[in-house]
Amino acid sequence: MGDRQPVAVALAERIASLDAARLPPAVRDTCERLLIDVFGLCLVARRTDYVRAAIVAWGSDPGRATAIGHPGQLGAPAAAFVNGTAAHGEDFDDTFEGGPVHAGAVVVPAVLAAAEQEGLGGASALLGIAAGVETICRLSLVVPKAVHKAGFHPTAVFGAVAAAAGVGAALGLAPGQLVDALGVAGSMASGIIEYLAEGSWTKRMHPGWAAQSGLRAALLGRAGFSGPRTVFEGAHGLFAGFARTREGNYAALLDGFGERWLMTALAFKPYPCGTMIQPYLDCAGRLATRVGPDIVVELVAEVAEGTVHRLWEPLAEKQRPPNGYAAKFSAPYCIAARLVRGNLGLDAFTDEAVADPAVRALAAKVRYQIDPANPYPFEYTGHLRARLADGRLVEERQPHLRGGAREPLTRADLEEKLRSNARAGGWPDERVAPALALARSLWDGAVDLAVLRG
Repeated sequence: MGDRQPVAVALAERIASLDAARLPPAVRDTCERLLIDVFGLCLVARRTDYVRAAIVAWGSDPGRATAIGHPGQLGAPAAAFVNGTAAHGEDFDDTFEGGPVHAGAVVVPAVLAAAEQEGLGGASALLGIAAGVETICRLSLVVPKAVHKAGFHPTAVFGAVAAAAGVGAALGLAPGQLVDALGVAGSMASGIIEYLAEGSWTKRMHPGWAAQSGLRAALLGRAGFSGPRTVFEGAHGLFAGFARTREGNYAALLDGFGERWLMTALAFKPYPCGTMIQPYLDCAGRLATRVGPDIVVELVAEVAEGTVHRLWEPLAEKQRPPNGYAAKFSAPYCIAARLVRGNLGLDAFTDEAVADPAVRALAAKVRYQIDPANPYPFEYTGHLRARLADGRLVEERQPHLRGGAREPLTRADLEEKLRSNARAGGWPDERVAPALALARSLWDGAVDLAVLRG
């Protein structure tokens, strides 16, 4: 970088210059949509084994923050971990297409936990969520695909830094303190993708770990604990370590930060599974109205090369996922289940559901071919070609991610998603309206999530 200003210094200056009162309406709306989505996702996961384990592991950490859907209060790092894990646990949370990264499950839990613990107002929380979400979206564009290719989860790696940015903004840290927070967060970043091997739970905790890491990094920065100013571009920095290169497009992170908001293009998922699979599920849904699964001889999907190692290979294993969680990252299973079941909700990802003989038989007929022109990761598209028993070929294409910028879910869709998730998580119906009201009004007073405890 020569004599140029360190990237973290430039980013900190931009974050410190943000003003909640001057955020564009579209940014405020996106932050509110994130609240709605995260509240519902935490409620749907509240009774799961993985959230129960998180509560047990962190439950001795007292404080004033809320673990959504649970009684009592926890320390801010504990609440950030539990809520981040819950929000991402069913892989039903938002995605930024350029990365891909999951923003809300990291930044919202970190900022809300800090706000409750520190007694911050809603305007501070709004500023923090906006700053943190914009940071993770932009970090994902510096070297697209490289972090995944190196074997790491971009949400986990960039999430720790983004959470530090978000909490730091909410706390009103000075630029020098923010630089230290970002530098410290770089040493807390982590997250390998070996969960793909067996469908184990570690991906679920990546946003939670990043949320509490970034929160702690912000507090360390506020206290004067120094971190490297070259945390991003240094010889041993974040991108050298996790992307195997220092040569990134840092302009994608810095140019227009606080003026041109990328976060308003966040996609909210209609299906509880891997993001890049979702356009193929829309194709499968339309195919299901035209042909029955019993006459399908073969299903071929045109895919991006960058998705193969996570969603398609080893193909024989992806066609027979070992459990419900592994099935969320199996394109053959998800496509087959959408055709056989007629829909793809949370109930399609139980261990019992993935053993359905009809789904497994069809999944064994699903394969892929790489399309060199596929625009991933900047756009997510879908294509399926079915060869039928009578020799006919039937095709469907989905030109974009439904729920994304080109076909967003409406506010009514997101509120209904919250209601459905709350119901699935055993949250009383009469307590849904107060949760929605909180999402609409959180920026207007002190941050208090008491209506979400139970």
